Order: sequence, then structure tokens, then C-alpha cells
Amino acid sequence: MKRDPFDDDTRDSRRKLLAALAASAAGAMVGCARAVAGPSAPPVPAPSEPRRKWGLVIDLDRCARCAGCVVACQQENNVAPAGAKAAARTRPIHWMDFLPPASGSLAATPIPCMHCEDPPCVKVCPVGATYQTAEGITAQIWERCIGCRYCIVACPYSRRYFNWSKPIWPGDDPSSLNPDVAPRPRGVVEKCTLCHHRIRAALERARLDEEPLSDEALRRLPACAQSCPAQAITFGDLADPASEVARLAASPRAMRLLPEAGTRPKVIYLRESK
Repeated sequence: MKRDPFDDDTRDSRRKLLAALAASAAGAMVGCARAVAGPSAPPVPAPSEPRRKWGLVIDLDRCARCAGCVVACQQENNVAPAGAKAAARTRPIHWMDFLPPASGSLAATPIPCMHCEDPPCVKVCPVGATYQTAEGITAQIWERCIGCRYCIVACPYSRRYFNWSKPIWPGDDPSSLNPDVAPRPRGVVEKCTLCHHRIRAALERARLDEEPLSDEALRRLPACAQSCPAQAITFGDLADPASEVARLAASPRAMRLLPEAGTRPKVIYLRESK
């Protein structure tokens, strides 16, 4: 007996089939959207976990202006040398650099990214390529950057660089690159990350050893701090009042660059007392 295509049982079966197909298509679309969106932001610590706030203190009395921090940063983070011709034509990339001597001062000032508590660069990025981690680092996703350079304009400290050309290594040999840091392609903005790869590795070691990460292990963790012969650069958790970096940040000599900008940098300087 032939079934009537318009009877109630046939209609119910069709509705169920269409509903199942719609649910399956919606699930596939959600999966594709997640894949396109890329990795999710780092998880926010649970209320029981201490919320860290990474920062640097640079003692201008101790700093010898040897530029060892600049060289160590370049090597650690795979920043290609610009070369004489490119340096004359454009702005060479230095994640750690020196400000020229200010009026009344005889010495230059080392300056990385300020990793502001209220970073204006994050607010203007149209694609979320720059963001602030739960631990206060102003991070950059190179693959997501579209090269609009809004963040460069927004940064009051001029601590971001646009990569105008493909990085070229001496001898065209990339074997000396640090495998923990991805080289950046042409056409993106790059900046200091406080050696975030080293921080992740230290946290992972502490987790595997089931021991807390000590303040002593953090003080010279970034490449700039590790390479400084005068130990003028101290790294640590500003949210931990017992840490060395928090103690130095509370010094009467402590100051921040451009406080009138309202960005609240987490890189703090100790004034020269001489």
C-alpha cells in the first residue's frame, strides 16, 4: 500500500529528519568558527590561585649603558639585524632599546615595552592581534596582525616596530635561531614580550616539580635581565609584596615614564641618585 506523502506520520518523520540535519550543520559551523578563531585566550586563574602581575624594575644608578641587554634581546627573540642600508632607510627593530639622554642627563635610558596596565595599543587593534594576558603581559599574535599599525600610533612610548622587510640572517643561515620563539614574517608589528616563552617554561618546570616558583628564579629570567653585568634589571611579580621587584618598585627613587599618559606602566625605573 502506497503511503500518502501528506499524512501526519510522514510529516512528523520529515520534521525529525530536518531537525537532525539542522543540528548537525550547526555543530559543524561552530567547529569551523572555533578553528578559524585560533587559540583561545589564556585561562583566567581560579579564585584560589594568586593572580600574578609581571613587571620589570630598571636601576639607572646600576646601568652601565653597555647595551648588553639590547644584544641579548635580539639574539633571544630572533630579531634579524637590519644591515647598514636598511638602517639608513628605515627604523631598525630593537625590542629593547635606549632613549637618548634627556635634558640635564648625561646618560641614555634602556627602554623595553612598558607592558602598561591600561595599554592603549590593545584598545585600537581591530583584529585582536595584541591583547593583555591574565598576568599583565601585553602580548602579540603575529599571525593575526594585519599590519594596519594603529597600535604603533597609539603607543605613547614608541615601543612597537613594523617589519617592513623579510628577515634576513647573516649567511642566510637560520640554524642559530632560538627554536622557542617564532620568527616574524614581513608586514607585521612586533615588540617585547618580557620573554614570555621563558616565563611559560619556568612555570611548567615548577608545576612538574610540584614546587612554587621562587622569586630568586624569576629575578634574572628575561634575557635582558640575565645578560646585565651590573644586575640593573630585575624581573618578578609586582603583585607579590615579598618579591624583590615589588620591594624595588616601592622605593622612593621609583618612577614611571609619562605618568600623565595614564597607562600605568609595569616597567619601573629607579632614579639616578648621583
